[in-house]
Amino acid sequence: MKKYVVMALVVLLAGCSSKLAYNNIDWLVYWYMDDYIELDNQQEAIFDAQLGRWIDWHRSEELPKYIDHLKQVRNDVAQSRLSERRLLAHYELAKEHWDRFRREISPPLVDIATSLSDEQVIHLFAALEAENKEREEKIAKRHGLPAQAQMDKRIEGIVDDMESRIGSLTAQQQQIVMDYAPSFRSSSQLWLDYRRDLQQRARRLFATRNSRDDFATNLLALLMDPEQYRSEEFVTVWKQNSLAQARLAADIAKTLTEQQQQKLLNDIDEMIDDLTALTEQ
Repeated sequence: MKKYVVMALVVLLAGCSSKLAYNNIDWLVYWYMDDYIELDNQQEAIFDAQLGRWIDWHRSEELPKYIDHLKQVRNDVAQSRLSERRLLAHYELAKEHWDRFRREISPPLVDIATSLSDEQVIHLFAALEAENKEREEKIAKRHGLPAQAQMDKRIEGIVDDMESRIGSLTAQQQQIVMDYAPSFRSSSQLWLDYRRDLQQRARRLFATRNSRDDFATNLLALLMDPEQYRSEEFVTVWKQNSLAQARLAADIAKTLTEQQQQKLLNDIDEMIDDLTALTEQ
């Protein structure tokens, strides 16, 4: 359940439709959850009340922090100081937003998890594994492409992401992307392995919950610090890719045209306005 609450709550960061999405979080959460777990009436009543508390907390406590962070980003863009160091600092601050959210929602989620029936647990993990297999097929299909085709897709993905933020890239910027693309390593299979490992750990906890007094404690520990189970290779690749992304973005930032810079500023301003309006509702 945790994943789908998060997906709904952070959808506000996706773009101009954020206000509509945020104001319909309760519907979005259940829309995501339906494929994974069906709560009974009592569980749903408890979850509804908890969801309301989460939304109130997030609106009053977290949105102002997002606004402050976006203003910092805006200042860096306006003053042309999006260096590698500044970008890595922004990445770290974004991680702090997520960590606070996880600390807030994990304990109540554990409480709800203790009430799940065996049938609900079986359905949940079966649905998660079905999703894993779908992802695995996509990864295998992508990895089955010739090396140059894989690189072309990576470049295309980076360009599409950049252009969604700053508009069409110049020839110089396209070359920067091509120069950096080989620096990135695919982490999709490593991420899927990590995801499956976490699910297996959770499954084992649920399997012995009726014979152990520490089920809730152990499940909370898993939800609060899942990163401890990332493989050494995954951690290494993750760090390398984050650094490469910061360096790429910093080099692109140095070459922004006036029009590109203004587009980025306008998009940030729109997001700040949206979040500010949400805090005032």
